[in-house]
Amino acid sequence: MLKARLYDKYQQEQNAELAEARKSQVGTGDRSERIRTYNFPQSRVTDHRIGMTIYKLDAFLDGDIGEMIEALLTNDQAEKLKEISE
Repeated sequence: MLKARLYDKYQQEQNAELAEARKSQVGTGDRSERIRTYNFPQSRVTDHRIGMTIYKLDAFLDGDIGEMIEALLTNDQAEKLKEISE
């Protein structure tokens, strides 16, 4: 009986940790958590993580995303260097 109760307690703790991890990955879907905005009237794409705006929406949607990828990679490397230096 004790073994079953301990097992149940362990399972509940593990399930709670997994649920918390999932919740933190999914987010709330709030507008403040947006990653990218596509503005069709102005032919503009804005990536809010790095604050970059490109005024070539048609080309971006056709797959010309190299400029955005380069900026994201540069930003990621800068953040990693900043973490290492701290």
